[in-house]
Amino acid sequence: MNDLYRKKPEECHYSFTQHRACEFFPCHKTDHPEDFNCLFCYCPLYTLGSHCGGNFVYLDSGVKDCSNCLVPHGRGSYSYVVKKFPELMELAKKNR
Repeated sequence: MNDLYRKKPEECHYSFTQHRACEFFPCHKTDHPEDFNCLFCYCPLYTLGSHCGGNFVYLDSGVKDCSNCLVPHGRGSYSYVVKKFPELMELAKKNR
């Protein structure tokens, strides 16, 4: 069996990337820019609203403000986001 399948996602290169040349890097305030993950530049969990599990607020306008959220931007974020995919699939089914 391939060793790749024995590793946790966080041990593999595909689960973490940084784009330090990006004009917005890091796009959220962090004390640890070396651990900032750019893989989910636009959070796939945004559409889950209050079920995303992140640190967000709703503005008076109704817009979800994720400025203080680092959930999709940590070294372990890949596994968290992937575990939320069933919820995203259910949402997509409702919006066919």
